[in-house]
This record gives sequence, C-alpha cells and structure tokens, in this order.
Amino acid sequence: MSNVSQQHGTFSWCELMTTDTEAAKSFYTQLLGWKLQDIHMEGTTYTTISAEEHEIGGMMSVSAPAVQGNPPPHWGVYVTVDDVDASVKKAEELGASILVSPVDIQDVGRFSVIQDPQGAVLSLITYTN
Repeated sequence: MSNVSQQHGTFSWCELMTTDTEAAKSFYTQLLGWKLQDIHMEGTTYTTISAEEHEIGGMMSVSAPAVQGNPPPHWGVYVTVDDVDASVKKAEELGASILVSPVDIQDVGRFSVIQDPQGAVLSLITYTN
C-alpha cells in the first residue's frame, strides 16, 4: 500500500449520512470548496468528496437501502485494518459490539461497523488495492 491512509490503524475515509443530500452538497461545497461526484449504485446515489484532487470521503442518504436502521444524520469515520474479519473478532473479544458484520463493497474492499465498549461507533475497512 503506497497510500499512508490505507495502512493498518490509520483513518482513511469520512462519510456523511444525511437526510438531505442535495442540501448537504450545497452547504459543504460552498463552505469548504469540495468537489463532488455522484456514483449511481443499486437503489441509491453515493457521492464522493474530493479536496485538492484527493478523494477524502463520501456522502449518502440515511434512507438508502444499504443503511440499516434509521440513524440520524451523522459523520462516520473509517480506520484501515489489515484483516477486517480478524479485527472484528478481536474487537468483540475486547468488549465491542458488532453493528454491521463484515461485508464486501464491490471494487473497494471489506468493511464492518463496531461500537467500542464506551459507546463510540467506528467503521473498519480493508481495501482491495
């Protein structure tokens, strides 16, 4: 992995889950000058966020089919791990709850969402490239 953000233990992606993606797009492009690109996926649109020509995150609707439950709008972060399945197992042994079991994301990698023993939520991801 040549990208430092894709090395084990590093924060690698931020993701906004929101009730109004169009309003969020307008707000953040005006506030931060982000460049956005829509990617049409099964049943939803995922928008990638770029700053200084580097993809740094994404956003999607909390009502998208892939979103479990009915979460309020929030920012989430991803931490890169060498092996999602092994990291989830270790997290569980250390007292974490598994909110989303490890699952593949086509052309991206494999991820899971955990809640640490103190209640903070974190996504873990292993990239395919």
